[in-house]
Amino acid sequence: MWESLTNIISALTWQKALFGLSIFLVTFSFNLAIVCFLLVRMPADYFHPSYDRRFMPGQRGAIRWAGVIGKNLLGVFLVVLGLLLSLPGVPGQGLLTILLGLVLLDIPGVNTLEHKLMRRPTVINAINRLRGRFGKPSLVLD
Repeated sequence: MWESLTNIISALTWQKALFGLSIFLVTFSFNLAIVCFLLVRMPADYFHPSYDRRFMPGQRGAIRWAGVIGKNLLGVFLVVLGLLLSLPGVPGQGLLTILLGLVLLDIPGVNTLEHKLMRRPTVINAINRLRGRFGKPSLVLD
């Protein structure tokens, strides 16, 4: 175990370290841009209990099911990618990618997790400040 760790450290060069750092910064910026875009574009009453959370509610039949399946496949892909990015030695934003994937999945408890996260004063204040910069109304929780 100790030998393999020393071999990895001795094989590390400045070029490899800078490459890993650049991948980390690109994936972090990409994830942050996606999260900011989604938070600004979501309706102000998205977290209100009366909001209709169905995906593609205006569509019928096969088109809606294809959209729901595609959304869930993208969520599974992002969760798996986030798990891979969370491995030691792999640069990237694993936790943020996992959270993005979980939000897309239609699994029980996701709405409860979202509401618990949004009820934190630091989270809701930061999101409302971001929305205010783009001229969007504050999020309504209750």
